[in-house]
Amino acid sequence: MSTEQSITVDGTEVLLQGRGDQVILMLHGWPDTRALWDDTVLALKADHVCARLTLPGFTRGPASAVSLEEMNQFLRRVINRISPGKPVTLMLHDWGCAFGYEFAIRHPERVARVVAVDVGDHNSPRLQRSWSMREKFSVFAYQYWLAIAWKIGRIFSPGLGNHMTRAMARWLRCPTNPDSINYRMNYPYAMQWFGAAAGFKRAAPVHLPMPMLYVYGARKPFMFHSPEWLEALAAREGCAVEGLPCGHWVMVSQPEAFQARVRAWLGSSD
Repeated sequence: MSTEQSITVDGTEVLLQGRGDQVILMLHGWPDTRALWDDTVLALKADHVCARLTLPGFTRGPASAVSLEEMNQFLRRVINRISPGKPVTLMLHDWGCAFGYEFAIRHPERVARVVAVDVGDHNSPRLQRSWSMREKFSVFAYQYWLAIAWKIGRIFSPGLGNHMTRAMARWLRCPTNPDSINYRMNYPYAMQWFGAAAGFKRAAPVHLPMPMLYVYGARKPFMFHSPEWLEALAAREGCAVEGLPCGHWVMVSQPEAFQARVRAWLGSSD
């Protein structure tokens, strides 16, 4: 494939960079865009085709949630365009993990392997049990705030919704450029807490059949994986886990270590 090209799927631009016979589809989370993967693409594009997009509904158009079913159909169309004859590698972060895991479980024939960053068994009772009361309240507080900001921005005041969202991003020390952050990006939290677009109740447990590398930030107030899930994944043949001394945005805080670990694992799984 050419070293750089752009295609459009359902009105969403998909940027492809690099060369090789392995395609990596990169999905970000809150409050990011495809720019989250800039440095990662530079490290991988010499021998992989890196495909990335900004999640539907995050930056433009009517403020509405994209359901799990709609996201699955969208990702299937994207993958059929960028790698019609071969399964892809998924590289996921934050809410990209939630959407990407669901796609991989529903369509394992289209996913060869998964690199996931900082969100593991997000919908498991074991994760809930692993949090202390203080950690549970912290998760509720920031997520519910963002869900409310989405409703306010959508129904009453886009400006206030943006202000609330950017204030939370600052409080969480998010490295994303504040100018690119807006209330539309909060719809996964509205799905989580208000059941918007049918929510995540039908999401499958996070047990992926394909090889998986899980990299997480070890210096956070709370983890987004349960200890049991992490241990089970580390014990699976072909899988690996790695904790790095940073927070949630691992690829930004520890780019060299993250890129080295990913390159080594991709090379071994090739």
